[in-house]
Amino acid sequence: MSHILIVDDEEKIRTIIRKYAQFEGYEVTEATNGMEAVKLCRKQDFDMMIMDIMMPELDGFSAVREIRKHKDIPALMLSARGEEYDRIHGFEVGADDYVVKPFSPRELMMRVAVILQRNGKGDAGKKRVTFTHEGLTIDFTARTVTVNGALAELSPKTYDLLFYMVKNRGIALTREQLISNVWGYDFFGDDRTLDTHVKLLRSALGEYRSLIVTLRGVGYRFEG
Repeated sequence: MSHILIVDDEEKIRTIIRKYAQFEGYEVTEATNGMEAVKLCRKQDFDMMIMDIMMPELDGFSAVREIRKHKDIPALMLSARGEEYDRIHGFEVGADDYVVKPFSPRELMMRVAVILQRNGKGDAGKKRVTFTHEGLTIDFTARTVTVNGALAELSPKTYDLLFYMVKNRGIALTREQLISNVWGYDFFGDDRTLDTHVKLLRSALGEYRSLIVTLRGVGYRFEG
């Protein structure tokens, strides 16, 4: 199982990344600032780190530079700024990728997978994560959904919606939560986009469509 270090002073950001990373099958350790990350890397081995840039005590650039003096750990940099200087500087200190906030958690996980694969820590380093309810099987590692043995065809975004709902099954999810976590914090599209994808998802699930419960005036809940 690949071990990822998440470094960000914003608890909300760490929580979102941790949930998605753990559901992808990764082991996760968190740090609230660059200095803490440096200390953790001296004591433990990590397969990669997701490092915020703007943090108290020690910024992300300095933390990566210090860590790289002792261990060659792949790094994906996070920043609220998208200036060319920041991106170039990130690559100069040895960053493998650079993502600007706000970001799509699903896209972030895809970038993480690419970095791990590039460094010899691909799917073999992940444990397979599945959800099963009677004849419905959702394989999060392979990104497949089978209904009574038949492979269901889902668009990437519809799969992301199912991924998030199942991960939070039994919890009432507001429309705002679903749109924010599936489409991204900067989504400004029509609310009907969500309803359209729920309709497509229910159709794909066939006899298990009732697992997606509509909460009028609130949003949806996945049962099971």
